[in-house]
Amino acid sequence: MNPLVAPEAAARGARTALSVNLNKVALLRNSRHLGIPSVTRAATCVLEAGAQGITVHPRPDERHIRAHDVTDLAELLKAWPQVEYNIEGNPFHNLMDVIRAVRPHQATFVPDSTDQFTSDHGWQLGGNSPDDAERLRPLIDECHALGVRVSLFMDPDPSAMRAAREVGADRVELYTETYASAWGTVRQAEVLDGFVRSAEAALAVGLEINAGHDLNRDNLSDFLRAVPGVLEVSIGHALIADALELGYAETIRAYQRSIQNAFAPARS
Repeated sequence: MNPLVAPEAAARGARTALSVNLNKVALLRNSRHLGIPSVTRAATCVLEAGAQGITVHPRPDERHIRAHDVTDLAELLKAWPQVEYNIEGNPFHNLMDVIRAVRPHQATFVPDSTDQFTSDHGWQLGGNSPDDAERLRPLIDECHALGVRVSLFMDPDPSAMRAAREVGADRVELYTETYASAWGTVRQAEVLDGFVRSAEAALAVGLEINAGHDLNRDNLSDFLRAVPGVLEVSIGHALIADALELGYAETIRAYQRSIQNAFAPARS
């Protein structure tokens, strides 16, 4: 069993928790009818190596994670009580049925369309989309009644953090694709500053912070070193790609080193 502490410990000063998104394992499995690679076996491997959470994003067409994966993982995680289960998706599509059935630790609401290739924007809680807040509020309330924390997938916009809090969210997951694209370029500092200001705005209104999308073992340390209060990062595509070369165990250790480096004392 994983000896590492649960993600909630981050609020008490521990390092950012690593949640592994297993969608790409399921995508590869679905290309044949052999049941390999196994999603639950992948979960076991990453947890044994030190991951602190499991994330899945079941879409209505089941092009990767399928309904049985969600329940199979829920059953597996009964043996890992300190591990957090995060289920992502659009609450206006199939997500709420999944949440009601499984009651994960966290539901991450993502505003993707049914035919969207991957998540590529956060919620717009005002302006041209005032109805989203009113539609989200009762679903967030329902999650809370089920004992499920709610995180909203949000662009790095400091002005939007108060609206996320007012609609009832407990956390925001900052959509980090723009940071990943700018990392290593002359725009890195400018783009990263937007995430810093967004995190500060979120913390100021009482939100907790997650982050994810295109984070990898190269860019992760710089992000966590700069952005305050990140309790959890959810990483899938890059991590599974690394695992094809390094194996699950070494990949998890590499990502944990990236997290550790972000929190290491600066050398004089």
